[in-house]
Amino acid sequence: MNLPEPRAILTLLKPITWFPPMWAFACGSITGTDKIAENLPIFFLGLLLTGPLVCASSQAVNDWYDRHVDAINEPNRPIPSGRIPGRWGLYIAILWSLISLWVGSYLGPIGFLATLLALVLAWFYSMPPMRFKNNGWLGNLACGVSYEGLAWITGATLLSGGVLPSKPSLLLAGLYSASAHGIMTLNDFKAIEGDRQMGVRSLPVQLGAMKAAQVSAAFMLIPQVIVLALLLMWGKPIYAIVIGGLILGQIVLLRDFLKRPVEKALFYSGFGVPILVSGMMVAAFAVNSMGIES
Repeated sequence: MNLPEPRAILTLLKPITWFPPMWAFACGSITGTDKIAENLPIFFLGLLLTGPLVCASSQAVNDWYDRHVDAINEPNRPIPSGRIPGRWGLYIAILWSLISLWVGSYLGPIGFLATLLALVLAWFYSMPPMRFKNNGWLGNLACGVSYEGLAWITGATLLSGGVLPSKPSLLLAGLYSASAHGIMTLNDFKAIEGDRQMGVRSLPVQLGAMKAAQVSAAFMLIPQVIVLALLLMWGKPIYAIVIGGLILGQIVLLRDFLKRPVEKALFYSGFGVPILVSGMMVAAFAVNSMGIES
């Protein structure tokens, strides 16, 4: 019986993708309490769950159901290359999902239900017949809600001892979920040809590269502008100024992306997106400074 290579399993689980939900969980946690140091076991277990477990599960699920597309776009990936043979890709996806549920149970009913919802979205995103990713509008929405909003709200709720997040925290979770919709589009520019052949209607396939780039930029920028306005309304001008500076930095980088989206999507993902998510943390600390009862 052929077994997968250990290094190929790690590649399948894509550690580089674990950062966004872990970061969102951390941001949400900051809005939920000013005593994270007193709740480190919950905090670190939540980080483990959102990144190396749930997000890793979603990557395995996606690669299994995308193996035919990847054979065209990226044949060197673990499954199409044969480094993970047979149906091992599916077995790993199932095993990692079950481990995620088991770990989520240690965070109580809230943690378990959040884990279950995140996994349902992950499987529905990739698995026929639902396969949300076949439509870029719906697929990106599912990812944005799961990677950002759900992780943020879960962190805020768990670290506050089960109290519903404040209205400012919930607003930020929703707005940065919308920004994540635009971020997800960045991943689709490298796979246009294979997606077109396999019937995956990503936004670059539906709208063309230039129009999809404009839509992606709008999804990323407009929610941040709303965040800036909210911070001013909440009496947090210093935080708003910092967010404004981060937005300007993104606009500078977006100019090249909007001119050559296929060539520059990876560059913007590597340099522009970190600026965006830095603003998430700034906004989280702004809410924290308002008091968790806000």
